Amino acid sequence: MFVQPLDPLGSGWASALVAAIPILIFMLCLVVLRLSGIIAALIALVAEVVVALTEFGMPAGSVAGAGLLGFLNAIWPIAYIIVMAVWLYRLSVASGRFEVIRSSIGGVSLDQRIQVLLIAFGFGGFLEGAAGFGVPIAICAALLVQLGFKPVKAAMLCLVANVGAGAYGAVGIPVIVGAQVGGVDLTTLSHNLVMLLQPLTFLVPFLLVVIVDGWRGLRETWPAALVVSIVFSGLQAGALWFLGPELADIGSGLGAMIAVFLLGRVWQPRRIFREDGGVAPVSARHTLGQIAVAWSPFYILTGFILVWSLPWFKNLFVPGGAFAGAVVNVSIPGVTNDITTASGAVVTAQWAFTPVNATGTAILLAVIVSFFTMPKLGASVLFREFVATVRSLWVALALIAAILVLANIANYSGGSATIGSALAAVGKWFPLLAPVIGWFGVFITGSVVNNNTLFAQLQVTTAKNIGVEPALLIAANTAGGTAAKVVSPQSIAIAAGAVGLVGREGEILRASIGYSLGMLAVICLWGFALAQWLA
Repeated sequence: MFVQPLDPLGSGWASALVAAIPILIFMLCLVVLRLSGIIAALIALVAEVVVALTEFGMPAGSVAGAGLLGFLNAIWPIAYIIVMAVWLYRLSVASGRFEVIRSSIGGVSLDQRIQVLLIAFGFGGFLEGAAGFGVPIAICAALLVQLGFKPVKAAMLCLVANVGAGAYGAVGIPVIVGAQVGGVDLTTLSHNLVMLLQPLTFLVPFLLVVIVDGWRGLRETWPAALVVSIVFSGLQAGALWFLGPELADIGSGLGAMIAVFLLGRVWQPRRIFREDGGVAPVSARHTLGQIAVAWSPFYILTGFILVWSLPWFKNLFVPGGAFAGAVVNVSIPGVTNDITTASGAVVTAQWAFTPVNATGTAILLAVIVSFFTMPKLGASVLFREFVATVRSLWVALALIAAILVLANIANYSGGSATIGSALAAVGKWFPLLAPVIGWFGVFITGSVVNNNTLFAQLQVTTAKNIGVEPALLIAANTAGGTAAKVVSPQSIAIAAGAVGLVGREGEILRASIGYSLGMLAVICLWGFALAQWLA
């Protein structure tokens, strides 16, 4: 039985510094040496194995077991969800329906202040929930340019708008990973995210209008901004509170777009705003039936995920449930019942294989049903798009797997607990800094998923040491990371490529950095206040 050492070097800060070496190496490789993410992660992983074996005395079998558990979790459920979600999106594009979707959205209003609410915020939020991984930024920024927005502003607006949805991208996977790695209840984490992030999410539509046309524009279009804020934030908060993170973006994005469409039938701003007085491009016209059919894959997706999220369905697979046998829990040698934490608890972690009730299975069923509603697509296209999806994502998935392996070894060796114990010296002020860790994590890795994989356990350990709700600090880590997506190099590169500004990424960064830091400050202050209130 391996007992995790909390202070292997006899000095809290020295032990914490040694435990942090792999993370520091990872950041050095990315920022200074400018290596690719996967190469940087593999180098950091080797460093983590060395630290775990030599400084923390972790047996080789436990190192291998911890790494295996991380790898298995990366495949199932994380990679499964991501691949299925992007596969569905690619089928929609291959069928030609996505062009109808884009045209129908662009034709709702000629006013660019309304268009940014509809496209960058509503449609972007929907795409973030359905696919994530830069898809909403690329598509919405390009669409705004087609509608007459200047490229830099279009990119910046989509990056800022993504703050409202970035925490729940790709069917809620960042929150699911945060709960899994941090060992907290998913529902509890979702509730804490509602309390922490919803006030900022509510303000984002107003901020977008101000960016487009200043305070005058807000005075002229506040009814639209208010309706979008109420509908999007209300639906998102309701989904998080009662169902979980899977539908937090999909439902709220759809709701916001419908709200703008319905509002446009009874209200329009007196002045139609166009940048530099330009003329609005003409969008292709489609019938209501064509638009409804084009959106059908995402209605189907929402329906399946809704069923999979309902408590009665989840209860079918808990111990004693009707289909409990469909959940296979696999003990991991060297980890399950073979490690004792510094607090004296025996680690009982297992890998859960859930072929029926996994969120990825709900998306797979949506893919199959949607395919049968696309008569122009043959089976060869279905499989071709699956292969293309895997090819386009394998590097990102490999990076997630490498980081999860690293994080698991750090967690089970006691390294995360050692760092958290040292950070606890900050005391009651730590919640003020917790979002900054998340911001830095996403700025480096470009992913809220990777950020929570790296730092969720650290946040939990620190929270326990200072008497703060652990789920709140994971929420702070997630929220801070969402603010960093506005300026992370990966996001900036995606936005630049979408609007034709490759090589001019610095212009987008300079236009966006102030908004990212401003929103981070709001999250820090509000998170600190919540920590004191919930203590």
